[in-house]
Amino acid sequence: MEIPKVIDIVVKNDLCIGCGICIQVCPSKALGIKWNEYGFLIPEEVGPCDSDGACISVCPFNPTPKKEVQTENELAELFLNDTSESDPQIGKYNGLYAGYSPEFRQNSSSGGIATYVFSELLERGIVNHILSVKESDNPDFQYDYAVSSSKEDLLKASKTRYYPVSLATALSKIDELEGTVALVGVACFIKGIRLAQINTPSLKGKITFLVGIICGGVKSRFFAEYLAEKAGVPYNQYIKPQFRIKDVDSSASDYSFGCKNVNNLSDYELKMRTVGDMWGTGMFKANACDFCDDVTTELADISVGDAWLAPYIEDGRGTNVVVTRSILADNIINEGIQSGKLKIDILTRDRFLASQKGSFNHRHTGLRIRINEAKKKKQLVPPKRFEREKISFDFAIVQKIRMKTRKMSLKIWNNSPNAILFDEKMRKHLLILNKATLLYRYKKAIMDRLKKK
Repeated sequence: MEIPKVIDIVVKNDLCIGCGICIQVCPSKALGIKWNEYGFLIPEEVGPCDSDGACISVCPFNPTPKKEVQTENELAELFLNDTSESDPQIGKYNGLYAGYSPEFRQNSSSGGIATYVFSELLERGIVNHILSVKESDNPDFQYDYAVSSSKEDLLKASKTRYYPVSLATALSKIDELEGTVALVGVACFIKGIRLAQINTPSLKGKITFLVGIICGGVKSRFFAEYLAEKAGVPYNQYIKPQFRIKDVDSSASDYSFGCKNVNNLSDYELKMRTVGDMWGTGMFKANACDFCDDVTTELADISVGDAWLAPYIEDGRGTNVVVTRSILADNIINEGIQSGKLKIDILTRDRFLASQKGSFNHRHTGLRIRINEAKKKKQLVPPKRFEREKISFDFAIVQKIRMKTRKMSLKIWNNSPNAILFDEKMRKHLLILNKATLLYRYKKAIMDRLKKK
């Protein structure tokens, strides 16, 4: 029987997220990486393939995985053996927290907890290197994964990047590094690393700690191009995009985008609230993200996200939510609290779930509709854990419109990379989505009130 290849059943099925892990594990080195027409990184065939299946075995969106690694649940049983709690929405864990690092908060996109954890790992000699995202020297990429081996290097990578990156190049050089490595990534990247550690046991000994970023979806590079144009820089003349410039005198959600014009190096900024909801609409998001049900990066040693929850959201300096999933991770957090290096509150399960309510609603509750729509079109989808959730007719309509809005945003920008034209062409799609969403919320509010009586 012919072994399926990642190009055939993932890339051609629009399920690729661009992590690049398949490129590194391919024994025949038959894969390279390229930009596709919609601004995402994807693998491409650059040589003859021996079809041994290595590429598909590490893909986080593999539609036909082996039973023992079918979902995050099975993988968690293999990697997270020292947790005290288990929750169907959060995954396996030890502690739930909200807080910040006074030392790293100012230079981070949120509360600085991820940078603090990495700093502690380096200072304690637990790892020798950090793989995280920094500005790239390659003119084809704004950002890429790079190695940090000191606290000074680490600070250059302490920002959120809503821009496509790949692990392909970084992983190819990992064996050249002396000692062990910690790595940061969104849920799908972390899952890919876990799958690679199963297939390449030496990688488990090399990458010994994983920091997961709780994300709202991977954006196309079109997202940065659009924001640059809105800020006043032509889409093909911007450099150094910054996606989370804080306003310490406002709320955590009132952040700005910034970039430089490559011609005059002048700075340009744009308040994100002026461009509307770029996350709830799904604009510029990868299709694969609509088939991800891992909200909290369940396979990492520690998961870090934004505390979209009162009172933390009111603080423009930024606050993280934290999920610890290994004893080491929990010790680092608790020792930070005891030493005063961290300002942390313990969260209840309900408070934590509330902090990521929108993502749980979309990725868990709404997943059934997206899977059904894909199957109607005879498209492959990976096995999922939340495909039988009960949903209302109105919410199903919102999900279908959101899927179309996401797709149209990429098509329109690809054809017309101009912010003014894009806004005009997207207006009707966003208006329909907004009306459907308001109707759904109105009816839901009425039903919720009736249930309380």
